[in-house]
Amino acid sequence: ATSIAANLTTVVASVVAMLALSWKLSLVSLVVMPPAIYLTRKVARMRRTITAQQQQELADLNVTIEEGLSIGGVLLAKTLGTGPALVDRFTASSERLIDLELRSQLAGRWRMASMSIIFAAIPAVIYLAAGLPATAGAISIGTLVAFTTLQGGLFRPITGLLNTSVSVISSLALFARIFEYLDLPVEVDDPAHPVEIVPEVMAGHVRLEDVSFTYPGADRAALTGVGLDVPPGTTLALVGETGSGKTTLASLVARLYDPTSGTVSIDGIDVRDMKLTDLAAVVGVVSQETYLLHTTVRENLRYARPDATDAEIEDAARAAQIHELIAGLPDGYDTMVGSRGHRFSGGEKQRLAIARTLLRDPRVLVLDEATSALDTETERAVQHAFDNLAAGRTTITIAHRLSTVRNADQIAVLDHGRIVESGTHTSRLVWRSEEHTSELQSHHDI
Repeated sequence: ATSIAANLTTVVASVVAMLALSWKLSLVSLVVMPPAIYLTRKVARMRRTITAQQQQELADLNVTIEEGLSIGGVLLAKTLGTGPALVDRFTASSERLIDLELRSQLAGRWRMASMSIIFAAIPAVIYLAAGLPATAGAISIGTLVAFTTLQGGLFRPITGLLNTSVSVISSLALFARIFEYLDLPVEVDDPAHPVEIVPEVMAGHVRLEDVSFTYPGADRAALTGVGLDVPPGTTLALVGETGSGKTTLASLVARLYDPTSGTVSIDGIDVRDMKLTDLAAVVGVVSQETYLLHTTVRENLRYARPDATDAEIEDAARAAQIHELIAGLPDGYDTMVGSRGHRFSGGEKQRLAIARTLLRDPRVLVLDEATSALDTETERAVQHAFDNLAAGRTTITIAHRLSTVRNADQIAVLDHGRIVESGTHTSRLVWRSEEHTSELQSHHDI
């Protein structure tokens, strides 16, 4: 902005002074401006295209680095023997990026050279024109020298303005990538007029009324006409084949998505009418995919509740059957978990995630196969802790193991997004579909 203001002021003042001295010579001086502007815009568009390609290649290079140097990426490369292929991929991407960088810096250099030559030649042309027999004596030498001096002061800021234009237009390629994200519609957002609630006094009565949901771009609905009533303090178990809609249904309760039609409510309040922070305080989710931050165990747990005391953190860890393991580490709760928690086993990470959720003491628990990575003994201990903690709160459990759902107050069987059976474990639920028949009475499978 300062460069534009300074150069523009100089250009305007110089043009006014030149016109005052000789408007005819001014026309000769300014006749080069249209082609200069045309060439500048052409170069700017060229650089913008190259910059866009450069940013895309840089993004691909960053992905290659992140994938190749992450814990999972390193293990995958070692087990599949793809190390040389990763090196070749990185090298090829780097070479393309270098080429684009050189093209970006060299694009339009001929324009700069041409403009410099033309701007340097114009004073000579003016001196020549003023010295011809036909024009001799038409202008004094003093006026001519003053004019060419002003002309030199005009061309320098004009060159600066043209260069600024090139920089701005090429930079728009960088902003375009940012604007792509900023312009994305917010699919799940706080309501304009949220209902004020106190999460601590919520009972946790979950209700789904004629809920249907279709993922964007999907040909088939993930859920169709689902209706469920989960009274406060009870447990609902969701079972069914893979892809039947169990996780989708649980996601709607936590408002990770909004239903296409129907209503999901807690204590009679539509979740879409609650602030997202209030809803997050009411509904706690433990999923199959456990994500741990690259920090200490204590800070990973405190991430769920920043004001939690050390004693509360340890109580949550005990409830999740992970305190003894943490206490046995060399640094205890100050142990670094590593990138994505790679220092812990799958079951240990899952128990840490359970402790993190329990620390928030939500009124509604959503457990998406939260014990799937635990061995039988540990699962029994964690399940016992869940049974104790479930008192006074609503629990929605997604599981395939009979031991996880046999004591549920209500079991709902989903098939292709519909509830085909509901009841309890002792009510001899029979689920039959075209592809699968499953009886919820066996002690071996569901």
